[in-house]
Amino acid sequence: MEKNVHSGHRQRLKARFLREGLYGFEKHNVLELLLFYAIPLKDTNQIAHALIDKFGSLKRVFEASVEELCTVEGISEHTATLIKLVPAVWQNVAGETSSKAAYPSLNKLAKLMIERYEGVTVEITYLVLLDAGYHIIEIVKLEEGSVNHVRFDIRKVVEHVLRTNASMILLAHNHPGGSAIPSTADVVSTEAAAQTLATLNIDFLEHIVIAGDRYEPIMSNASGTFYQKSKRNAFYSDK
Repeated sequence: MEKNVHSGHRQRLKARFLREGLYGFEKHNVLELLLFYAIPLKDTNQIAHALIDKFGSLKRVFEASVEELCTVEGISEHTATLIKLVPAVWQNVAGETSSKAAYPSLNKLAKLMIERYEGVTVEITYLVLLDAGYHIIEIVKLEEGSVNHVRFDIRKVVEHVLRTNASMILLAHNHPGGSAIPSTADVVSTEAAAQTLATLNIDFLEHIVIAGDRYEPIMSNASGTFYQKSKRNAFYSDK
């Protein structure tokens, strides 16, 4: 049983959540409720307000690094870890549920990956492995880089394809806080990957760049000849 002056308020807020979900909660109330489980003996309302004041929104709070979160008075590394756990758990859940559905279009698959990148503040490259029916076998984190740079090893891609017996793949990486427009380096590395995978008869659907809620495909928009979009017209039909 909580033994502090805020226990009654805490119980009321918890009961409201169990009764109504987060519908109607103010942004700081959402954080206040979450912080109950890391800060048992302090008024988390003030800390929640301070987080919103500093970062501007719930989204930016969850996107902030542990170091940035700890600059807010009342936030320890322990508490910052709990905050960072929320988007990480969501990404994990998204990976589990994705395998139950088919993703026969670029738009549908890109929307799934956009959700996975929510709250991510460094560049990460994911490999999406699919079967012949466009069902996801597995989503693998290939590499994690700095704020503005990441690479991927084509050998790892091939190893995962052979391990899972995937029929086709899609690559995705993000530009945190930037534009979804592919860089020259993105295009060059994608072309090299496409050429290697073609010699191994691995069906490379696309490589997409994600920034916020937007994405851009590299292969279908490239002016070079390393990829023929006509192979997969149906995959692009609802883009």
